[in-house]
Amino acid sequence: MEGHALISTDILARYAGDAAREVAGVRELVGSGLHRHTLHRHDGTKVTREAGRVAVELHLSLDWDASAPAVGAQVQTRVADYLARMADVRPDSVDIVVDEFRPPSQRS
Repeated sequence: MEGHALISTDILARYAGDAAREVAGVRELVGSGLHRHTLHRHDGTKVTREAGRVAVELHLSLDWDASAPAVGAQVQTRVADYLARMADVRPDSVDIVVDEFRPPSQRS
């Protein structure tokens, strides 16, 4: 039998979001203003697939005392490894956008 399976970018976004949340210092994903308080697990995560290339963009809220460069690098590695393991997808880029830092009193 011939054919191939393709995992949707929506599922890849959910995987990427789940992986990002596992990194210490990540408070949450930050979605658009219209959808910020919805229950979409992948809000704040964008995955695009064009010409065989996969790009991931994550918008994050970090703990107040987190190092953005260090946490960003850990998220990039974690997301790439998770997508490779769970979906056999190796992203060409994983871009991190830190949208906010939250003080301890603003835990979500």
